[in-house]
Amino acid sequence: MVTGVSRDAGARCARRLAADPTIDTVIGIDVVPPRAELGRVRFVRADIRNPVIAKVIAGEDVDTVVHTGVVATPGSAGGRSSMKEINVIGTMQLLAACQKAPGISKLVVKSSTTVYGAGPRDPAMFTEEMAPRAIHQTGLSKDAVEVEGYVRGFARRRPDVCVTTLRMANWIGPQTDSPMTRYFAMPVIPTVLGFDARLQFLHENDGVGAIHHATANDLPGTFNIAGDGIIYLSQAIRRLGHPAARLPSFTAAGTAAVVRRARLADFSPDQITFLTYGRVVDTTRMRGEFGFAPEYTTAAAFDDFKRSQRPGAITSASRLLSAGLGDTGLERARRLSRTPSITGPVTLRD
Repeated sequence: MVTGVSRDAGARCARRLAADPTIDTVIGIDVVPPRAELGRVRFVRADIRNPVIAKVIAGEDVDTVVHTGVVATPGSAGGRSSMKEINVIGTMQLLAACQKAPGISKLVVKSSTTVYGAGPRDPAMFTEEMAPRAIHQTGLSKDAVEVEGYVRGFARRRPDVCVTTLRMANWIGPQTDSPMTRYFAMPVIPTVLGFDARLQFLHENDGVGAIHHATANDLPGTFNIAGDGIIYLSQAIRRLGHPAARLPSFTAAGTAAVVRRARLADFSPDQITFLTYGRVVDTTRMRGEFGFAPEYTTAAAFDDFKRSQRPGAITSASRLLSAGLGDTGLERARRLSRTPSITGPVTLRD
């Protein structure tokens, strides 16, 4: 059973599992029908936040649960409250249903490297044993930490179940629609003056491949999943060939609000912090214990995404930013960045 199949990542994972001849039946679960074709995946309309999910697991004789139903942004969930309900309450109900189901033998959870947070005192690389350095107050970071806490509790209560948690870097690729890909698709890319974040990406095909690998094999534990190498934010922007708006940090919140209103991207505070400081994880355990090697490096994954972008007309950065900053704030941003016009790389800061 695969949760969250109405979104692209869940649908792709379900189709990949259904194509595996060693897997008899794949059931896709979500509250709304999927937009993409699921092939031979059987869709069941159900809400993991409702205890009725236990009846689905029992009635369908499910032995493996793949949980991909964690929402990354409030906008896609209908607000922060709905996002938390889906991520945290939904996971709690799902785990409660799995705990009562004697036939469950495996649980695979798609988590995120956002559990480590992002900040100026971060280590060069996060390993799976390291605790987050920052206190998570809101957003996906907070939800991911809570979700993993409940998953660890489930693993203690059901030691007979093989539990695999995959802390994945940001997915990127031609078919991925996420706050990160929308950020890089903006005609003018805002960044924070004085910062150049180190970024890691995971190609969408490798993300699906890692989930399939965890499902097809018994690999208990927590694993960082990311492409080899890093790319700096400034390098990524130069590869795209888009102009960048280098803004002082005090304008970040206003700029993010403008971007959300314009529906160019859905930025949350933890995403802004990530684009300020960046985050890099160690993938030694991924290659050794987990036995998985991504086909794409971070740079190659980004280049594949870049090739899917169509060149278009560049809108005025001044016009976009002045909507949120006002003329005085815009002029001050220009003066502080020491440029006559808003060009050059930046990162957004909370």
